[in-house]
Amino acid sequence: MRSATAETDEWTDDAPASRHGGSRAGAWFAALLLAGVSTVVGCRIADTDGITPVPQLLAFLPWLLAPAAVALLFAALTRWRLGLVWSLAVLAALAWYIEPYGKTSQPKGAPVAELRVLTSNVEFGQATDELIDAVRDQRPDLVFVQECEYGCEEKLQQAFGKDKNRKGDKGAYPYRQAVEGAGSDGSVILSRHPLKPAAGIPATMGMPGATADVKGHEIRLQLAHPMPPLPTQLSTWRGELSDLRDYAATNRTRPTVLAGDFNASQDHAAFRRILDAGFADAARLTGDARTPSWPARTAPPLGAQIDHVLVSRDFSANRARFLDLGNTDHRTLVVDLTLFKNS
Repeated sequence: MRSATAETDEWTDDAPASRHGGSRAGAWFAALLLAGVSTVVGCRIADTDGITPVPQLLAFLPWLLAPAAVALLFAALTRWRLGLVWSLAVLAALAWYIEPYGKTSQPKGAPVAELRVLTSNVEFGQATDELIDAVRDQRPDLVFVQECEYGCEEKLQQAFGKDKNRKGDKGAYPYRQAVEGAGSDGSVILSRHPLKPAAGIPATMGMPGATADVKGHEIRLQLAHPMPPLPTQLSTWRGELSDLRDYAATNRTRPTVLAGDFNASQDHAAFRRILDAGFADAARLTGDARTPSWPARTAPPLGAQIDHVLVSRDFSANRARFLDLGNTDHRTLVVDLTLFKNS
């Protein structure tokens, strides 16, 4: 006959409810962790963003390895065999989906132009001065600025406006396309190259568009700044990302740069559909697909990459840098691009 001690030491497939004392509490804790993480992972597998809190947690998918590992530890300590298997399955799924998403093929044809692109969310214009310093230091060809309210736009005009050309200042950005607005509504595209106005994307926050003439090559430009996935704004978030996806599908056969604060990461289905429409994430092309850009106060150790420069298949990306500016909750992204033209 087995002793009571031997029975309690035996590994079983019992549910957490069958345990006693600390073992039962530990198993329940592991089960709760696994249930939460499994819900998020299940939505990732099903290619859907789900409902609150799933969209918010999907942005931090890689960091769900931590609660899954804790669940594995508690399953081992409480000798819950089903929990061990469940934990390992969840960890394996997370590891699979942490792999960068999107294609990395090299464009065909000959290189015809080099472009440096900078995108920055200046958080209600608070980081405008820091952005001006970054632009002067990085010297990008194209600048995409989100949350650039009236004061921000005025400062950019003073720092980089047309009058700089008359002074022989190579740091001038005489061409711009903007949606004026207060708070987070304003957005601006600055360019060293001539711009023609183009229809932007109607949205809650400004998303201007333009066409740049770069050494005789037309490049479509579109600033991205959809609503964040707030619990009360999920339908707006999905709808505005869908509009960006439609824009990408329409322009995939022409040189196009789509840049800004997407309020979405590669783990959001709505963002992946933009990539699937024929675009590549420049940070993915340079091997920086998992470098966090938000929130700046905890990145890079902890965060999500929601600021992106997406490019049509005419471009390659050679280098990406994430800059830390003061007074904003986003890191600034700078990428070096090469435009190719088929012969």
